[in-house]
Amino acid sequence: MKDKKLTDFSIDDVCGLFVDHVDALIVVDSSIDTYKAVVRRGIFENYLEETGSYHDLILNLWFHFNDSNEKVSGDYQIFADNTGVFKNKYSRRLKLYLEDEKEPHLVQLTIYPFEKEKKYIFVLDEFIDNESLQESLTTKKINTIQSSYLFSMYIDLVADTTSSINVTEISDDVVNYNLKYSDWRMMIVNMIWPEDQEQFLRRTDPEYLKKNFTPGRTSSYDCMMRNLEGNYIWVKLIFSRAQTYNEDDYRFVFMVQDIHDNSMELLSTLQTYEEKAIKDPLTGVFNHGEVETQLNNAIALRQKSETPVSVMMLDLDKFKAVNDNYGHATGDLTLKNFAKILMDMAAEEKALAGRWGGEEFVIICREKNADEACKMAEKLRQKVEEYLFPEICHITCSVGVTELKAADSFKDVFDRMDKAMYASKHNGRNMVTLM
Repeated sequence: MKDKKLTDFSIDDVCGLFVDHVDALIVVDSSIDTYKAVVRRGIFENYLEETGSYHDLILNLWFHFNDSNEKVSGDYQIFADNTGVFKNKYSRRLKLYLEDEKEPHLVQLTIYPFEKEKKYIFVLDEFIDNESLQESLTTKKINTIQSSYLFSMYIDLVADTTSSINVTEISDDVVNYNLKYSDWRMMIVNMIWPEDQEQFLRRTDPEYLKKNFTPGRTSSYDCMMRNLEGNYIWVKLIFSRAQTYNEDDYRFVFMVQDIHDNSMELLSTLQTYEEKAIKDPLTGVFNHGEVETQLNNAIALRQKSETPVSVMMLDLDKFKAVNDNYGHATGDLTLKNFAKILMDMAAEEKALAGRWGGEEFVIICREKNADEACKMAEKLRQKVEEYLFPEICHITCSVGVTELKAADSFKDVFDRMDKAMYASKHNGRNMVTLM
């Protein structure tokens, strides 16, 4: 064959050379979900079975992460059947990983459809020259710049189509899909955090997009969405209507941007500032302002429900003597240890503990009536009495308890709780009084 003149080559000669040199040649009948590998050479001897499911073939070729052979989550594999539909010739580059190999094999895939028969010829060849590797490295650099965009696609609302879909975690290239926008929307909503699904459906509704987007307008919003690994992450969903002078032309670009790390950092910062705003800096329990807020919330809850709510005020007995005899540093340490006892008990009893001011603390006990709250107060009184405080050894506390009534105002509740606590003080300290 090598000595044969070019002018003497026939179509049979060319077909023979092609079959002798191609790495893999696959025929597909998607109507019966079946493929047959007519030729398997090189890496494809191990990568491809001689026959198998076309759906599984698409999963193996497409639905793994771009930088590994790890499969994407099953939630996204539902798109496989839409990926494997071809109306025209199609070509793309793939990264395939063999088992136990860390480096990918670069493969060129070309697909030839049989006209109107849902049958295809897949031609696959491995790139092994340095030029191909250099191209891959260049592509990797480009992808590093664009890696924050997990997903993008082109939408035509009038034609109800999606096209030019790019999932950067799966492939460097645009992925072929044959999927209506209306179908895609109802499939992808299942990847959205349940509480955000209603908003997603409203913001992606074709009529909403037509009504709210003038040509060239871009809008976005943040939500949580499953990534290809099946984990929920924070993303920014971006819709941009194509700039056009035809008002009846509704074409959009849709993008999903990974903002998880930045969002988690922001949430952590917000949580830090929130804690500073509502926590007492010395003891770590709720501060005066938050105690007021939580007590008002408890009153509102009691007004709407028959569920019992009780509150108690606790005051360290003769605390001034601690500061006078041992110094304010010891006094602060005593308050910290006292607050720790209250916090531990509150956590155990599903209550809220806060510092009202000085050595006075308040605990809000939801779902506890007066008797139950008094039992909890007595346990606290005993724990404080028995506790060995650093330097001062022992100190006691006086406690006042009251149960909320449906008609109570904030002043009503506070006055009863305060009077009950001072009654404990007046009657000898180190005791619990219900009022």
